[in-house]
Amino acid sequence: MGVQDMMPTWVGATAKQIARAVRRGDASATQVVADHLDHIDRTDPTIGAFRALRGGEAITEAEKVDEQEDLGNLPLAGVPVAVKENTPVAGLPTWNGSAAARSVVAEDDHEVVRRLRGAGAVIVGVTRMPELGLWAVTDDETAVTRNPWHSDHTPGGSSGGAAAAVAAGLVPLAHGNDGLGSIRIPAACCGLVGLKPGRGVVPGGLGVDDWFGLAEQGMLATTVADAALGFAVLAGRRPEALVQPSPLRVGVSLRTPVPGVLPDRPNRSAVTEAARLLIAAGHDTVTADPAYPLLLGPQTLATWFAAAARDVDDAGLDETALQPRNRRHIAFGRWAQRKGYVRAADRDGWRERAVGYFADRNVDLLLTPALAARPPAAAGWGGRSWQANMVASVRYAPYTSPWNVAGLPALVVPIGQRPDGLPVAVQLVGPPGSELLLLAVAGQIEMAAPWSRHAPGYPRVASRSAAGS
Repeated sequence: MGVQDMMPTWVGATAKQIARAVRRGDASATQVVADHLDHIDRTDPTIGAFRALRGGEAITEAEKVDEQEDLGNLPLAGVPVAVKENTPVAGLPTWNGSAAARSVVAEDDHEVVRRLRGAGAVIVGVTRMPELGLWAVTDDETAVTRNPWHSDHTPGGSSGGAAAAVAAGLVPLAHGNDGLGSIRIPAACCGLVGLKPGRGVVPGGLGVDDWFGLAEQGMLATTVADAALGFAVLAGRRPEALVQPSPLRVGVSLRTPVPGVLPDRPNRSAVTEAARLLIAAGHDTVTADPAYPLLLGPQTLATWFAAAARDVDDAGLDETALQPRNRRHIAFGRWAQRKGYVRAADRDGWRERAVGYFADRNVDLLLTPALAARPPAAAGWGGRSWQANMVASVRYAPYTSPWNVAGLPALVVPIGQRPDGLPVAVQLVGPPGSELLLLAVAGQIEMAAPWSRHAPGYPRVASRSAAGS
């Protein structure tokens, strides 16, 4: 059912539209949140984006927003936001992807949740992820999370629930985190903007030490403006308008860091189209492949394995209760640590080479495909073998992980649709401190080639939002 067939609602409005309307008094946070909770109740049973909702608590918090005398300093006033289930929200358990990985009810919010609330956002619930956040598909024994664009396909992972929620209009903005692509992969699968900030820009607090420094907190949104707003809040910065960038030199590369894995035609075409749009915006493009070290892949895998093992040990989880694929993953992690294959010097060496890429190739940014193939099936991957999960994840999503190891900012932006109707996207990577530049360039792409903000059949901007547009 489309919004034209429903009573007027704020479902489908952007975060900026909602916040502006609430600040002006054109809308109440209570009504906005109630609209979204109603939409979630009707829609999420077919998508499986949420692990838990905070219905009554969210309404109470929305009422408190409405009672504030000065809303002018709340950039997310009344905006319903979802939080990924591995990030503590006071009053809820932290599920970490399954009952077996769940920790106790959190007494305090994580710092990024505190910042969202401080900006006026209302946390409506927590979104699903694969157990321990290890995979690029999202499901467990209780639900399979589905891509709103095509329910037979995964929304990606590990922030799969977050991406599905935003793509279906359940919330205008969702929190996620990204250890090897876990924001950017779901953003690409679901036609969203997803930014992984550079290392240390946003408070981490993920596992033992943010997966050896690989993991970052971020946001998923339907527009560049909302992505920029969410980034500013998480980074503790004052929101600011994106500045039109001066002409840039953009390196373009189809090369993957995984030998033998090549992008399919829709993903190659997306890069070609993005390069064309950048040239039309006044930038130059040049073929410039990063020099991925031969051992980067094995070193990244070893670090990934070991991060899981350390998180399990630190949390004191019952390893026997975890999914078989993850028990094997953890065993590989302990083996890699014993063998000395997880080395800070390797990660630092790649970071130095990755940062040097921009100076050595005389480019300001790097453009790559976001994915190599269409998203895998939405299915019970949690019950499949470790090998099946590895092959599926690596074959369709090889492009994101190097930039986690390097700690560089990277962003995914939609660039159209595949012939089968699923979204297609590209990735932009920049040197340290280039988050706003990445967002500004993505904004130029959005202006030149606007995308569908939500999956077909799901709410678009609703009539009530006109007052805040």
